[in-house]
Amino acid sequence: MLDIFHWIENLGYWGGFAFMVAYIIATIAFIPGSALTLGGGAVFGVLWGSIYVFIGATLGAIAAFLIGRYFARDWIAKKIEGNQQFMAIDQAVAQSGFKIVFLTRLSPIFPFSLLNYVFGITNVGLKDYAIASIGMIPATVMYVYIGSLAGDLARIDSETPSLDPALQWTMRIVGLVATVVVTIYATRLASKAIAELNIK
Repeated sequence: MLDIFHWIENLGYWGGFAFMVAYIIATIAFIPGSALTLGGGAVFGVLWGSIYVFIGATLGAIAAFLIGRYFARDWIAKKIEGNQQFMAIDQAVAQSGFKIVFLTRLSPIFPFSLLNYVFGITNVGLKDYAIASIGMIPATVMYVYIGSLAGDLARIDSETPSLDPALQWTMRIVGLVATVVVTIYATRLASKAIAELNIK
């Protein structure tokens, strides 16, 4: 995995594009995106890392959604057959597709990769599904932020900071804590809303 990140980092302007393609492929192939998200933060920093991860994850989710809807419907149906959690999601989507997709994106209790395919066999529209991907933003920024801190630690000996190192790290830690607090708060709100819909 480290070799991939080094290769992407050496691509210059094409690195972001290559990273997003890798993320799309990983999402379709059921490969957990946490390592890629952390790596995106380490290579691109918080801002661009968050943008690249969000675009890659969203496009990957849309691709899996379309595959589930048009090419793998029977396989997905068998995969989740008898799973009460996914049956509840299916019923809830029939009433409010956008809201359900958004809440499950906020909540970490649902498996991201499989859920993309599952939504493909529900009645949610592609437009609502795609827009609801904004629910991934809090967790994305948090993981990218953690990855960027790891990247900063790795480069600390090779760069001369323009600010006092202690001040820099204080600002970074405060930023990370704030991001984690917001993410936890959003996750709890989502989990509460999902529980009220009996999706558990």
